[in-house]
Amino acid sequence: MGFVDEYRNVEAHGNTKLHVIHTNDKKQMATSHEQYKRHLKLQCYKIIGIDLKYNNEPDATQKPALVQFSVGKTQPVMPFQLSAAERCTIFDNFLTDNRYTFAGISIGGDKTRLERVNLELANLVDIQKE
Repeated sequence: MGFVDEYRNVEAHGNTKLHVIHTNDKKQMATSHEQYKRHLKLQCYKIIGIDLKYNNEPDATQKPALVQFSVGKTQPVMPFQLSAAERCTIFDNFLTDNRYTFAGISIGGDKTRLERVNLELANLVDIQKE
């Protein structure tokens, strides 16, 4: 069963307010993806912040449980609860879209863990290494 939890005005760094949509719902993923596409279409650099959280299995079998996206400060931050979601073609295609660069910190094992659930990222940059 899909869920969508929306939080407005989440405080971050003083007077900065975030809009957060936590979901595992395919329709909400599609809506947020369209929003991100419209926003990024107007940007010179199409960079999406990404962070993965994992399940509690041992490292050798650990899988991503949650994927969090952030696109600029005017767009909602979206934690997508992958472990509780139905397979979503829009999500899969979003990750492999060559137009976008996904940027994260300390992402060494992220690609491997995504492969365990048959997902891949086309353009992934480790900010820590840069």
